[in-house]
Amino acid sequence: MTLPRFDLSRPMIGAVVAILAVMIVLPVGWLVVYAFSDKAGNPTLANFVTLFTDPSFEDPLITTLIIAFSTSAICCVVAAPLGWLVARTDMPLARTFRVLVMASLVTPPFVGAIAWEMLAAPNSGLLNQIWRTVTGAPADEALFDIYTLTGLIFTIVCYTFPYVFILVANALDRMPGELEDASSMLGAGTWATARRITIPLALPTLLAGALIAFLQALNIFGSPAILAIPAGFHTLTTKIWSLFEFPPKPELAAATALPLLVLTVALLRAQSLVLGRRSYAVLGGKYGAPRLIRLGSLRIPAALLAMALLSLPLFLPYAALFNTAFSPISSEFVTPATFTLRNVFFTFGQLSSTMPALVNTLELATLSATVCGLLALLVSYIVARRAVRGWPVLNFLATAPLAIPGIVLGVGLFLAYTRPPLTLYGTIWILLIAFVTIELPAAYQQFRSAFHAVHPELEEAGRMLGATRVRTLWNITGPLLRASIVATWCFVFVGVIRELSAAVILFTSETKVVAVLIFDLKESGDVGAIAVLSLTIVVITAFVLALANRLGSGRDAVRLRTLA
Repeated sequence: MTLPRFDLSRPMIGAVVAILAVMIVLPVGWLVVYAFSDKAGNPTLANFVTLFTDPSFEDPLITTLIIAFSTSAICCVVAAPLGWLVARTDMPLARTFRVLVMASLVTPPFVGAIAWEMLAAPNSGLLNQIWRTVTGAPADEALFDIYTLTGLIFTIVCYTFPYVFILVANALDRMPGELEDASSMLGAGTWATARRITIPLALPTLLAGALIAFLQALNIFGSPAILAIPAGFHTLTTKIWSLFEFPPKPELAAATALPLLVLTVALLRAQSLVLGRRSYAVLGGKYGAPRLIRLGSLRIPAALLAMALLSLPLFLPYAALFNTAFSPISSEFVTPATFTLRNVFFTFGQLSSTMPALVNTLELATLSATVCGLLALLVSYIVARRAVRGWPVLNFLATAPLAIPGIVLGVGLFLAYTRPPLTLYGTIWILLIAFVTIELPAAYQQFRSAFHAVHPELEEAGRMLGATRVRTLWNITGPLLRASIVATWCFVFVGVIRELSAAVILFTSETKVVAVLIFDLKESGDVGAIAVLSLTIVVITAFVLALANRLGSGRDAVRLRTLA
């Protein structure tokens, strides 16, 4: 008589549900509790009264909304024409421009803000120095001032418009060319065809891109922390961070974070409705590729314009970082005679916090990518195969962190894990929970799409031969998803290295990561070390992305998707 084999599938599925609930429900729950409590723990609405009546809170709210609306509008104005030029015209180097736009997403926004500080600070900015040299302007005059609301909006736009560009360009790529050909055959000109066919078909995607840009600007912390605080004003995210300075005010921080969470949820719902609308749906089977519009004599000017736009998030910032990293004086231009490695030796040899922060960053990135990848793989498998009755709940929990801004999640985790029974604050584990939670939706969406390419009959055959669900996932489905697994792991790894908003709330002196170290060095003014560490982040990111493409299967190259 053979004993029945114990099936680990059900307990493992139950554990996944419990883990997701603890990761997401617990911090949000404590956030709500603190928002409606006073320092003694008594229920109150006083925190919200302060939030909406105190000018020190009203001004950041108004500033944040101005930044979000301005960023959204400018991103659409910039990204839509650039996406059209790349996707629908014969502009030279179109594929190169696509790659450069993707490369700009590798740069963490706070690193870009630091680079633009080096370029456009009123006194020491390299661009202002060039302007004064060329025009003979006095030393107290500046052409650019990055420490303004306009400068902050400009910097955020530089690292937000690629999201809109990708959406618009992909939509234009998929647009059936027969519709425009039919319009032309009926006598419509290029502009009439664009107005009646192209723009209406692309409009829902553009609106979705506008919402994404709005959300990015609404929830961003790094760029305002670098540029707004020295300029003397706050956004909502920097105001939340300031409430944790001594003496900490966690109740007010929770009350400030809650409206940001509610607004994010509402905007994500609006984005879903926009993308889900059917007013401009195209019915039918296969369509031909869209026809390219001939620019004629405008081909070269169009390419130069695209190159000028991409110099703002890429070429100029990296040139500034390189100049500062290898120049003996950060405000002077490096030459072959003045080139030095002093900043590199100081950063990695004399700055005592560099190596611990680098080790913490790599450990957390590796652990987060592994844990998040396994969790997302299990959840996407359960949802795609509907393995349990409550699979829609798992789908909701796996995507819910999209609606939780990083700074809000940091506040929630701080409130949840500074008390028994799980006192994790001060350990590396609270950062691991934060990073896994932030990156889970992107990993889950990657795997969910990949599972649709694997027919369930392969797994059913394994089940019929006696294998458990876990066994079939490990031996059958997993190897077929190798490229997606590698891509997702690298995607999460890169995301963790870039993450600042949650880490800046949760770190301690023992758990500091490189992003937080760069942020701390801003206060001491070690710009050479900042430039070296910023370039280090970019080099690590580029190396991981290159490695991902090498490790992908020969037939299925790894393509990292940018998921907003």
